[in-house]
Amino acid sequence: MKLILFGLIALSQNLLYNVKTGADIRQQIDSLAAVAPLVLVDELQTEDEKLAFWLNVYNAFIQIKLKENSGLYASRSRFFKIKSIVVAGQKLSLDDIEHGILRHSKTKLSLGYFNKWFPGKFEKIHRLNAVDYRIHFALNCGAASCPPIAFYKPEIISKQLDLATKNYLAQEVVFDSTTNTVTVPKLMLWFKADFGGNKGVLKILKEQGLLAPNAKPKIKYKDYNWSLELNKYAE
Repeated sequence: MKLILFGLIALSQNLLYNVKTGADIRQQIDSLAAVAPLVLVDELQTEDEKLAFWLNVYNAFIQIKLKENSGLYASRSRFFKIKSIVVAGQKLSLDDIEHGILRHSKTKLSLGYFNKWFPGKFEKIHRLNAVDYRIHFALNCGAASCPPIAFYKPEIISKQLDLATKNYLAQEVVFDSTTNTVTVPKLMLWFKADFGGNKGVLKILKEQGLLAPNAKPKIKYKDYNWSLELNKYAE
């Protein structure tokens, strides 16, 4: 069986590649649905393996679903909640993957400060141990303001996420010295706790060289462009 031979990480990468190139994706989708739950556990043991797999799967299915029916984006709240992705026999929504698995069971509308009260068994087994704020610069939800899509590999994923963070923030962050104001992506408001609150946001910007070490600016948030933009891949 090809799934066992090549592994789940390769499966997620192949799915994303076929989505990008327009090749047939049915085999990958069927393989994801049919994988045994124990195989999912055995092959995705480390945080890096989980990150790479679920980022690839999320980014692939955003493209798949919106290419099938772009009208779904007219009601984004509903679109992200539809349980139309099957992994190891489990029906998942895009929200399940992002907020349940990748964000360790965070509630969607709490700026990242609150956890779900009753996460499901599948989610508890497969979720990441902690939130890595860099995922927000790797997840592409189909909007023009989203970061570009990359093919994530567990062996280099930390470097890949560092690069995604650096590139996205360099493009989005603007510091105005005349008003002592820094404008940052709206993502840093929606998931404020993931970034460590306002202090964490400023710390990240300083680490990226976008603010001077002693800077204490006011924070403004850039409007998010929700226009649909598919096929946005990193070079």
